Amino acid sequence: MATKRNATELGTQPIGKLLMQYAIPAIIAMTASSIYNMVDSIFIGQGVGPLAISGLAITFPFMNLGAAFGAMVGVGASTLISVKLGQRDYDTAQTVLGNVITLNLIIGIAFSIITLMFLDPILYFFGASADTIGYARDYMLIILAGNVFSHMYFGLNAVLRASGHPQKAMYATINTVVINTLLDPLFIYVFDWGIRGAAIATIIAQVVSLVWQFKILTDKNELLHLRRGIYRLQSKIVRNIIAIGLSPFCMNVASCFIVIFINKGLKQYDGDMAIGAYGIVNRLVFICVMIVMGITQGMQPIAGYNYGAQQFQRVTKVLKLAIGGATIMTCITFLIGELMPEIAVSLFTTDEGLISRAAEGFRIVVLVFPIVGFQMVTSNFFQSIGMANKAIFLSLTRQLLFLLPCLIFLPRFMGASGIWWSMPISDTIASAVAAVMLYKQFQAFKLNHNNSPQSTQSHTKSSI
Repeated sequence: MATKRNATELGTQPIGKLLMQYAIPAIIAMTASSIYNMVDSIFIGQGVGPLAISGLAITFPFMNLGAAFGAMVGVGASTLISVKLGQRDYDTAQTVLGNVITLNLIIGIAFSIITLMFLDPILYFFGASADTIGYARDYMLIILAGNVFSHMYFGLNAVLRASGHPQKAMYATINTVVINTLLDPLFIYVFDWGIRGAAIATIIAQVVSLVWQFKILTDKNELLHLRRGIYRLQSKIVRNIIAIGLSPFCMNVASCFIVIFINKGLKQYDGDMAIGAYGIVNRLVFICVMIVMGITQGMQPIAGYNYGAQQFQRVTKVLKLAIGGATIMTCITFLIGELMPEIAVSLFTTDEGLISRAAEGFRIVVLVFPIVGFQMVTSNFFQSIGMANKAIFLSLTRQLLFLLPCLIFLPRFMGASGIWWSMPISDTIASAVAAVMLYKQFQAFKLNHNNSPQSTQSHTKSSI
């Protein structure tokens, strides 16, 4: 995939230019990805009905759980590739690519088989009712059947970004969005397949992009490409992938359980329509989150390479720029949520009751969003430089130590409102913890940069 020139420029080109080069394609790709998820919700809400929106929201924990395994492999492998390219260890980077293919095949197939065997009990546990389980079941039967393709598609896109081809990763995502957007109305309205049509459109779009990814990866002129001898799992590489990818894995697993608590709480205190309202808010917030993730993905190969090359000043600079970009995005989301929430949620439904519930929830959820971008970038920064323990800590504290207790206790006093208010409260505390940890890491970078002859020499060379 990447040529040696593409890889080494991460350590020599101006940081601002590099971040724009890597982040803009990732932002476009992640924006497209968020739209890709929104498209299904919009067509399902407008074409099938409000209960179908609630049924779709029931599947969110499933999506988080599947994403957990996909992120573990994709993020772990992409970070490892970035660091190895920074260290000029091209053979290991090549082997990581092959191991990504094998791991995604094993995990994707195993996840589908196990979850399909217990689908209905799992959905009821996630918060489904007699009115919503039919929609949730129809959607997940298709999604789980094609799960291995989804895993492979997301995993290879992460590798493409890490190895010097963010534009190609962007094109893969855009292709998926376009195909899904074209097929959704055809399958839902024309063929009258309902919510199943949305799921079929999703899988077909991913398969088409996956074929294109494999075509890229078979180009033998690229530094990293598919070839014989790289698919056999190597224990050291697998352990490193899992160690680095454990943070996003834990974050997504925690998100799975959090969404379960949210769905069950909303069902208990406000009924199925409240779950649908959360589904709409989740999709709207997801747009902002994915754009911020695009910024962090642009940061990741730059931070990973320069950390591997011991150029700590460049690592610090890319982090500061990423935090600035993420904060701008979260502030925009805050303004939309506070000033025009009804307009935003009406994209998904015409039901007045659902619009009212979703608008109020949206307004509360984004209350402290101006500081959320900082927290997200910080967590992903530790992940991108291989400090898995710190990334895991930040991920879990927000979800389990702060949000979960709020979800358990606040509804007892505030009803359904307590569930919505749990989110900005936990975000505030998590951001404060991230600030303390980041400050300490900055001090360590300054110390290393001032005292290490190697880092000083490397910085001097990169500045010439």
